[in-house]
Amino acid sequence: MKKRSGKSIPWPKGKLGKILINLLVTALVGFIYFYVTLPAINLQATEFYGFVFILCLVYLVCALVTSGLQDTHVVMDGKEKVKHYFHFIKQQCLPVGILMLLLIAVGIVGQLVSLPIFRAQAYRQLLTVESGAFAQDISQISFNEIPTLDRTSAEFLGDRQMGTLSDMVSQFEYGGDSTQINYQGRPVRVAPIAYADLFKWLTNRGDGLPAYVLVDMVTQEAQVVRLDEGMKYSFSEPLNRNIMRHLRFQYPTFMFSTPRFEIDEEGQPWWIAPRVVKTIGLFGGTDIQGAVLCNAITGECQYYDEVPSWVDNLYTPALIMEQYDYYGTLVNGFLNSIFGQKDVTVTTEGYNYIAINDDVYVYTGVTSANSDQSNLGFLLSNQRTKETIFYDAPGATEVAAQASAEGVVQDLGYTATFPLLINVAGQPTYFIPLQDNTLLVKSYAMVNVAQYQLVATGTTVSQCEQEYIRMLTDKGLTQEKEVPQTQAQGTVAEIRSAVLDGNTYYYVRLEGQDVFYVLSARDNQSAVILNVGDQVTIDHQVSEDSTSILQGYSLTITATATHPES
Repeated sequence: MKKRSGKSIPWPKGKLGKILINLLVTALVGFIYFYVTLPAINLQATEFYGFVFILCLVYLVCALVTSGLQDTHVVMDGKEKVKHYFHFIKQQCLPVGILMLLLIAVGIVGQLVSLPIFRAQAYRQLLTVESGAFAQDISQISFNEIPTLDRTSAEFLGDRQMGTLSDMVSQFEYGGDSTQINYQGRPVRVAPIAYADLFKWLTNRGDGLPAYVLVDMVTQEAQVVRLDEGMKYSFSEPLNRNIMRHLRFQYPTFMFSTPRFEIDEEGQPWWIAPRVVKTIGLFGGTDIQGAVLCNAITGECQYYDEVPSWVDNLYTPALIMEQYDYYGTLVNGFLNSIFGQKDVTVTTEGYNYIAINDDVYVYTGVTSANSDQSNLGFLLSNQRTKETIFYDAPGATEVAAQASAEGVVQDLGYTATFPLLINVAGQPTYFIPLQDNTLLVKSYAMVNVAQYQLVATGTTVSQCEQEYIRMLTDKGLTQEKEVPQTQAQGTVAEIRSAVLDGNTYYYVRLEGQDVFYVLSARDNQSAVILNVGDQVTIDHQVSEDSTSILQGYSLTITATATHPES
């Protein structure tokens, strides 16, 4: 008989050589899996158990191939083969199998000891909630601090602003997933731009991303901020400079929440990666312990147990709401949270942001376990420190307030965005921008929390507030001394004019005042015939001590001067 000329695979015959091959293949597959999925090397990370389980399976398959299968020239009968396989299992597979069973056991036990049914009190203590008085704690917000956009509208404007990058618009696109921060005392949303596709990344990766997008939430102005040096680290990087991969290689044992893009007070871009810790059992009690700050340009990373004060996003709204739900539902133990539900409260669906003292607070309502159409109050939680305050303010839910606002403008077909909670004349008030079908804000509404049928609208924030205050006064919900001054009466002492963007504006100062009221001739034609000495009434924006020029909205000449000055 002729022998086959084909050659068999030269598997190593020695035990040590076979083990070495198994380990090398397992390490290669493990590296590829780790590089793609980036699991934390941490016993409290559930993905770590999956990673080790995959390694064990790969090793077993490799061992089966290298040791379990026999060379073709070796002849064994059935009993010898069975004996050999049992020996193989005992020598190589059994230790790995024990490790796999141990991982499963640890995972099951870890889940059990972390369940709220056994640790209800510990889960409730994840969040400390203080009580506050709304009118005293939350000062009345000024017009130049009220965000008039929601996240969707802000990102829509940011995307449209990409057209200004005429020299690179085909190379980059709006990155989306913007972050709301306080920047130089103003609420803004920031987002990085991204490579348009893989080929654009190949041609531009050397210089990095040249800009980020900033949207002013008050003025609704969007701008593309160009950088002197491009951002080398971002989510749009597919390889080592991907921000998650860069952080994992720097801190292999850390569990991270999704990094958020922020800029410091100098406009420098950073990635803020909160460090996640488990505080109850092995897998329960998710919380945040400091954060890693990564410079988006250089990639330099630094872990801070206490982050700098300019950082605004450490605790996500989802985490804060989850922790309050434990706080509210486990008030009388686990069984009560399911059966009796005495005194059980939960957060409502949705949230918004409020800027207070250069920090960003997340706002959400609190309702009963039945989730009816009324709120018991609401939460304000500092996203940097997790300081959380509950305000007792029974009234309509945010959804009910949105429906009430849309009902007033139903003939226009405007859609209400998620409300922002503000203080107007001491009253908790839902401020709701109203959008058309192109996501542009066309009007504003203010809805009283306690009496949500009390709705005021206006094409400007000032008009809306003035109408709302008149309603509050008519209903007796506020005292005259609590109403912010929005009207000035007196004698004209000085008039100046200027032409800006093709429109004429008149700057009017009344006798005994240092403030100038600016009036547009297009909106207030009476300003054209105004003379020094005239008696006037001017409706204007809320006055602040640091303001020397206030926007006027309407002018009424109550008496003309008998001897006007020229």
